[in-house]
Amino acid sequence: MIVVTGGAGFIGSAFVWRLNLEGIDNIVIVDRLGTEEKWKNLVNRRFADFLHKDEFLRLLIKDDLPFRPRAIVHMGACSSTTERDADYLMENNFHYSCRLAEWALRKRCRFVYASSAATYGDGRLGFDDGDDVTRTLHPINMYGYSKQLFDLWVLRRKAEERIAGLKFFNVFGPNEYHKGDMASVVFKAFHQIRREGRVRLFKSCRAEYPDGGQKRDFVYVKDAVEVMRWLLDHPDINGIFNLGTGQARTWNDLIGAVFAALGREPAIDYIDMPPGLDAQYQYFTEAKMDKIRATGCPATFRPLEEAVQDYVAGRLAQPDPRL
Repeated sequence: MIVVTGGAGFIGSAFVWRLNLEGIDNIVIVDRLGTEEKWKNLVNRRFADFLHKDEFLRLLIKDDLPFRPRAIVHMGACSSTTERDADYLMENNFHYSCRLAEWALRKRCRFVYASSAATYGDGRLGFDDGDDVTRTLHPINMYGYSKQLFDLWVLRRKAEERIAGLKFFNVFGPNEYHKGDMASVVFKAFHQIRREGRVRLFKSCRAEYPDGGQKRDFVYVKDAVEVMRWLLDHPDINGIFNLGTGQARTWNDLIGAVFAALGREPAIDYIDMPPGLDAQYQYFTEAKMDKIRATGCPATFRPLEEAVQDYVAGRLAQPDPRL
Protein backbone atom coordinates (compact mmCIF):
# COMPACT_ATOMS: atom_id res chain seq x y z
CA MET A 1 0.00 0.00 0.00
CA ILE A 2 1.20 3.52 -0.85
CA VAL A 3 0.08 6.35 1.43
CA VAL A 4 -0.15 9.80 -0.17
CA THR A 5 -0.72 12.56 2.36
CA GLY A 6 -2.23 15.68 0.87
CA GLY A 7 -3.54 13.26 -1.72
CA ALA A 8 -6.53 15.43 -2.58
CA GLY A 9 -4.33 18.49 -2.96
CA PHE A 10 -2.45 19.82 -5.95
CA ILE A 11 0.80 17.84 -6.19
CA GLY A 12 -0.54 14.90 -4.17
CA SER A 13 -3.50 14.24 -6.48
CA ALA A 14 -1.24 14.68 -9.53
CA PHE A 15 1.02 12.00 -8.09
CA VAL A 16 -1.96 9.68 -7.61
CA TRP A 17 -2.81 10.35 -11.28
CA ARG A 18 0.74 9.35 -12.21
CA LEU A 19 0.45 6.09 -10.25
CA ASN A 20 -2.96 5.38 -11.80
CA LEU A 21 -1.40 5.66 -15.27
CA GLU A 22 0.53 2.48 -14.42
CA GLY A 23 -2.55 0.76 -13.06
CA ILE A 24 -1.47 1.31 -9.45
CA ASP A 25 -4.47 1.90 -7.20
CA ASN A 26 -3.41 0.28 -3.91
CA ILE A 27 -3.27 3.81 -2.52
CA VAL A 28 -4.57 5.35 0.70
CA ILE A 29 -5.33 9.06 0.41
CA VAL A 30 -4.71 11.04 3.60
CA ASP A 31 -6.03 14.60 3.71
CA ARG A 32 -8.46 17.03 5.27
CA LEU A 33 -11.18 17.91 2.76
CA GLY A 34 -13.05 20.53 4.78
CA THR A 35 -15.33 22.84 2.82
CA GLU A 36 -12.96 23.42 -0.09
CA GLU A 37 -13.51 21.86 -3.50
CA LYS A 38 -10.31 19.85 -3.57
CA TRP A 39 -12.44 16.71 -3.17
CA LYS A 40 -13.07 17.12 -6.90
CA ASN A 41 -9.42 16.20 -7.50
CA LEU A 42 -10.33 12.69 -6.33
CA VAL A 43 -13.28 12.09 -8.63
CA ASN A 44 -11.20 10.86 -11.59
CA ARG A 45 -8.73 8.95 -9.43
CA ARG A 46 -8.62 5.34 -8.28
CA PHE A 47 -7.55 4.50 -4.73
CA ALA A 48 -8.30 1.97 -2.01
CA ASP A 49 -9.29 4.23 0.89
CA PHE A 50 -9.39 7.74 2.32
CA LEU A 51 -8.39 8.72 5.86
CA HIS A 52 -8.65 12.10 7.53
CA LYS A 53 -5.17 13.37 8.39
CA ASP A 54 -5.91 13.36 12.14
CA GLU A 55 -7.25 9.81 12.08
CA PHE A 56 -4.23 8.62 10.12
CA LEU A 57 -1.86 10.16 12.66
CA ARG A 58 -3.83 8.66 15.55
CA LEU A 59 -3.62 5.17 14.04
CA LEU A 60 0.05 5.67 13.25
CA ILE A 61 0.94 6.70 16.80
CA LYS A 62 -1.00 3.74 18.22
CA ASP A 63 0.72 1.51 15.66
CA ASP A 64 -2.76 0.34 14.70
CA LEU A 65 -2.91 0.95 10.95
CA PRO A 66 -5.20 -1.61 9.26
CA PHE A 67 -2.66 -1.97 6.43
CA ARG A 68 1.12 -2.00 6.02
CA PRO A 69 2.41 0.91 3.94
CA ARG A 70 5.35 0.17 1.68
CA ALA A 71 5.78 3.92 1.19
CA ILE A 72 4.55 7.25 2.54
CA VAL A 73 4.65 10.11 0.05
CA HIS A 74 4.13 13.10 2.31
CA MET A 75 2.76 16.04 0.32
CA GLY A 76 0.32 17.22 2.99
CA ALA A 77 0.90 20.71 4.40
CA CYS A 78 -0.52 24.19 4.57
CA SER A 79 1.22 25.73 1.54
CA SER A 80 0.06 29.32 1.95
CA THR A 81 3.05 31.67 2.01
CA THR A 82 0.84 34.33 3.62
CA GLU A 83 -0.48 32.16 6.49
CA ARG A 84 -0.07 34.15 9.71
CA ASP A 85 -0.95 31.48 12.29
CA ALA A 86 2.55 30.33 13.24
CA ASP A 87 1.28 27.85 15.84
CA TYR A 88 -0.84 26.14 13.20
CA LEU A 89 2.10 25.89 10.79
CA MET A 90 4.33 24.50 13.53
CA GLU A 91 1.85 21.76 14.32
CA ASN A 92 0.55 21.02 10.81
CA ASN A 93 3.73 21.34 8.76
CA PHE A 94 6.54 20.60 11.22
CA HIS A 95 5.37 18.36 14.05
CA TYR A 96 3.07 16.29 11.84
CA SER A 97 5.96 15.63 9.45
CA CYS A 98 8.25 14.64 12.33
CA ARG A 99 5.78 12.05 13.61
CA LEU A 100 5.31 10.50 10.17
CA ALA A 101 9.04 10.40 9.49
CA GLU A 102 9.81 8.85 12.88
CA TRP A 103 7.34 6.05 12.19
CA ALA A 104 8.64 5.48 8.66
CA LEU A 105 12.25 5.33 9.85
CA ARG A 106 11.36 2.90 12.61
CA LYS A 107 9.39 0.66 10.24
CA ARG A 108 11.88 0.95 7.36
CA CYS A 109 9.11 2.36 5.18
CA ARG A 110 10.02 4.44 2.13
CA PHE A 111 9.46 8.13 2.94
CA VAL A 112 9.41 10.92 0.34
CA TYR A 113 8.37 14.38 1.49
CA ALA A 114 7.75 17.88 0.19
CA SER A 115 10.07 20.67 1.24
CA SER A 116 9.98 24.00 -0.60
CA ALA A 117 12.08 26.60 -2.38
CA ALA A 118 10.55 29.02 0.14
CA THR A 119 13.30 27.79 2.47
CA TYR A 120 15.78 29.84 0.42
CA GLY A 121 14.23 33.10 1.58
CA ASP A 122 15.27 36.13 -0.47
CA GLY A 123 17.84 34.07 -2.36
CA ARG A 124 20.90 35.93 -1.12
CA LEU A 125 22.58 32.60 -0.31
CA GLY A 126 21.75 31.16 -3.71
CA PHE A 127 19.76 28.01 -4.48
CA ASP A 128 22.25 25.25 -3.78
CA ASP A 129 20.65 22.19 -2.13
CA GLY A 130 23.86 21.06 -0.45
CA ASP A 131 23.29 20.10 3.18
CA ASP A 132 25.80 22.64 4.47
CA VAL A 133 23.88 25.40 2.69
CA THR A 134 20.52 24.11 3.93
CA ARG A 135 21.72 24.53 7.52
CA THR A 136 22.37 28.27 6.94
CA LEU A 137 19.14 29.32 5.21
CA HIS A 138 16.87 32.11 6.48
CA PRO A 139 13.29 31.88 5.13
CA ILE A 140 11.32 35.13 4.93
CA ASN A 141 7.85 33.75 5.67
CA MET A 142 6.47 31.35 8.26
CA TYR A 143 5.55 28.74 5.65
CA GLY A 144 9.15 28.58 4.44
CA TYR A 145 10.35 28.43 8.04
CA SER A 146 8.07 25.47 8.83
CA LYS A 147 9.59 23.60 5.89
CA GLN A 148 13.11 24.62 6.88
CA LEU A 149 12.56 23.31 10.40
CA PHE A 150 11.72 19.86 9.11
CA ASP A 151 14.71 19.85 6.73
CA LEU A 152 16.90 20.66 9.75
CA TRP A 153 15.20 17.91 11.79
CA VAL A 154 16.08 15.46 9.02
CA LEU A 155 19.70 16.59 8.92
CA ARG A 156 20.17 16.53 12.71
CA ARG A 157 19.14 12.88 12.76
CA LYS A 158 21.13 12.01 9.64
CA ALA A 159 17.80 10.84 8.23
CA GLU A 160 18.77 12.26 4.85
CA GLU A 161 20.61 8.96 4.43
CA ARG A 162 17.29 7.08 4.56
CA ILE A 163 14.54 9.41 3.29
CA ALA A 164 14.11 11.80 0.35
CA GLY A 165 12.94 15.41 0.45
CA LEU A 166 12.10 17.67 -2.49
CA LYS A 167 12.41 21.44 -2.48
CA PHE A 168 9.66 22.27 -4.97
CA PHE A 169 10.09 25.52 -6.89
CA ASN A 170 7.16 27.26 -8.66
CA VAL A 171 4.96 24.30 -9.56
CA PHE A 172 1.94 24.91 -11.79
CA GLY A 173 -0.56 22.72 -13.57
CA PRO A 174 -3.82 20.79 -13.31
CA ASN A 175 -5.58 20.22 -9.96
CA GLU A 176 -4.47 23.49 -8.36
CA TYR A 177 -7.96 24.97 -8.72
CA HIS A 178 -8.86 24.92 -5.00
CA LYS A 179 -5.81 26.94 -3.95
CA GLY A 180 -7.35 30.42 -4.23
CA ASP A 181 -4.70 33.14 -3.94
CA MET A 182 -1.99 30.45 -3.89
CA ALA A 183 -2.97 29.13 -7.34
CA SER A 184 -0.39 29.71 -10.07
CA VAL A 185 -0.27 32.84 -12.19
CA VAL A 186 -0.96 30.62 -15.23
CA PHE A 187 -4.33 29.65 -13.77
CA LYS A 188 -5.14 33.23 -12.75
CA ALA A 189 -3.99 34.67 -16.09
CA PHE A 190 -6.11 32.21 -18.08
CA HIS A 191 -9.25 33.45 -16.36
CA GLN A 192 -8.23 37.13 -16.49
CA ILE A 193 -7.69 36.85 -20.24
CA ARG A 194 -11.03 35.09 -20.70
CA ARG A 195 -12.83 37.83 -18.72
CA GLU A 196 -10.94 40.99 -19.64
CA GLY A 197 -8.47 40.22 -22.42
CA ARG A 198 -5.65 41.48 -20.20
CA VAL A 199 -3.42 40.33 -17.33
CA ARG A 200 -2.20 42.23 -14.26
CA LEU A 201 1.34 41.71 -12.91
CA PHE A 202 3.10 43.35 -9.99
CA LYS A 203 5.51 46.14 -10.76
CA SER A 204 9.09 45.61 -9.71
CA CYS A 205 10.37 47.51 -6.68
CA ARG A 206 14.02 46.86 -7.60
CA ALA A 207 15.90 48.72 -10.32
CA GLU A 208 17.72 45.60 -11.53
CA TYR A 209 14.43 43.96 -12.51
CA PRO A 210 12.08 45.63 -15.00
CA ASP A 211 8.33 45.31 -14.49
CA GLY A 212 7.44 41.69 -15.24
CA GLY A 213 11.15 40.88 -15.42
CA GLN A 214 11.24 39.22 -12.00
CA LYS A 215 12.34 35.62 -12.52
CA ARG A 216 11.17 32.30 -11.13
CA ASP A 217 11.90 28.65 -11.82
CA PHE A 218 8.52 27.46 -13.14
CA VAL A 219 8.08 23.67 -13.17
CA TYR A 220 5.13 21.77 -14.63
CA VAL A 221 3.44 19.42 -12.19
CA LYS A 222 3.44 16.56 -14.72
CA ASP A 223 7.24 16.76 -14.83
CA ALA A 224 7.53 17.08 -11.04
CA VAL A 225 5.60 13.87 -10.41
CA GLU A 226 7.94 11.97 -12.73
CA VAL A 227 10.79 12.73 -10.35
CA MET A 228 8.65 11.64 -7.40
CA ARG A 229 7.76 8.42 -9.19
CA TRP A 230 11.44 7.66 -9.80
CA LEU A 231 12.34 8.28 -6.17
CA LEU A 232 9.56 5.98 -5.02
CA ASP A 233 11.19 3.11 -6.90
CA HIS A 234 14.73 3.97 -5.80
CA PRO A 235 14.78 3.73 -2.00
CA ASP A 236 18.58 3.72 -2.13
CA ILE A 237 18.52 7.34 -3.38
CA ASN A 238 18.08 9.69 -0.43
CA GLY A 239 18.77 13.27 0.57
CA ILE A 240 17.19 16.70 0.23
CA PHE A 241 17.00 17.74 -3.40
CA ASN A 242 15.86 20.74 -5.43
CA LEU A 243 13.01 20.15 -7.84
CA GLY A 244 12.80 22.81 -10.50
CA THR A 245 13.79 23.05 -14.14
CA GLY A 246 17.11 24.71 -13.42
CA GLN A 247 16.21 27.64 -15.68
CA ALA A 248 14.66 30.87 -14.41
CA ARG A 249 12.14 32.60 -16.68
CA THR A 250 10.42 35.97 -16.33
CA TRP A 251 6.80 36.59 -15.46
CA ASN A 252 6.54 38.27 -18.87
CA ASP A 253 7.67 35.00 -20.48
CA LEU A 254 5.07 33.08 -18.52
CA ILE A 255 2.21 35.42 -19.39
CA GLY A 256 3.32 35.53 -23.02
CA ALA A 257 3.04 31.75 -23.11
CA VAL A 258 -0.52 31.87 -21.76
CA PHE A 259 -1.57 34.41 -24.38
CA ALA A 260 0.11 32.30 -27.08
CA ALA A 261 -1.73 29.18 -25.91
CA LEU A 262 -4.98 31.12 -26.34
CA GLY A 263 -3.95 32.50 -29.74
CA ARG A 264 -3.83 36.12 -28.54
CA GLU A 265 -1.29 38.94 -28.39
CA PRO A 266 -0.04 39.83 -24.88
CA ALA A 267 -1.73 42.70 -23.05
CA ILE A 268 -0.24 43.29 -19.59
CA ASP A 269 -0.96 45.96 -16.96
CA TYR A 270 1.63 46.44 -14.22
CA ILE A 271 0.19 47.26 -10.80
CA ASP A 272 1.74 48.24 -7.45
CA MET A 273 2.57 45.52 -4.96
CA PRO A 274 0.38 45.51 -1.85
CA PRO A 275 2.05 47.18 1.15
CA GLY A 276 4.40 44.80 2.95
CA LEU A 277 4.58 42.20 0.19
CA ASP A 278 7.94 43.36 -1.15
CA ALA A 279 9.65 42.27 2.07
CA GLN A 280 8.48 38.67 1.46
CA TYR A 281 8.79 38.66 -2.33
CA GLN A 282 11.29 36.45 -4.16
CA TYR A 283 12.61 38.33 -7.20
CA PHE A 284 14.67 35.42 -8.48
CA THR A 285 14.62 31.67 -8.00
CA GLU A 286 16.49 29.04 -9.97
CA ALA A 287 16.99 25.48 -8.81
CA LYS A 288 20.50 24.12 -8.87
CA MET A 289 19.81 20.59 -10.13
CA ASP A 290 23.28 19.01 -10.05
CA LYS A 291 22.66 17.02 -6.86
CA ILE A 292 19.64 15.05 -8.05
CA ARG A 293 21.03 14.61 -11.56
CA ALA A 294 24.17 13.08 -10.03
CA THR A 295 22.00 10.27 -8.60
CA GLY A 296 21.09 9.10 -12.11
CA CYS A 297 17.56 10.48 -11.89
CA PRO A 298 16.34 11.01 -15.47
CA ALA A 299 14.79 14.38 -14.61
CA THR A 300 13.62 16.06 -17.81
CA PHE A 301 11.47 19.16 -18.02
CA ARG A 302 9.52 20.39 -20.99
CA PRO A 303 10.09 24.01 -22.10
CA LEU A 304 7.90 26.61 -20.38
CA GLU A 305 5.93 27.36 -23.53
CA GLU A 306 5.19 23.68 -24.15
CA ALA A 307 4.12 23.11 -20.56
CA VAL A 308 1.80 26.13 -20.56
CA GLN A 309 0.30 25.03 -23.89
CA ASP A 310 -0.41 21.57 -22.48
CA TYR A 311 -1.99 23.02 -19.33
CA VAL A 312 -4.09 25.68 -21.04
CA ALA A 313 -5.27 23.76 -24.10
CA GLY A 314 -5.25 20.29 -22.58
CA ARG A 315 -6.88 21.10 -19.23
CA LEU A 316 -8.02 24.64 -18.50
CA ALA A 317 -9.91 24.99 -21.78
CA GLN A 318 -11.60 21.58 -21.35
CA PRO A 319 -15.00 20.89 -19.72
CA ASP A 320 -13.26 18.79 -17.03
CA PRO A 321 -9.88 20.39 -16.33
CA ARG A 322 -8.78 17.89 -13.69
CA LEU A 323 -6.35 15.02 -14.07
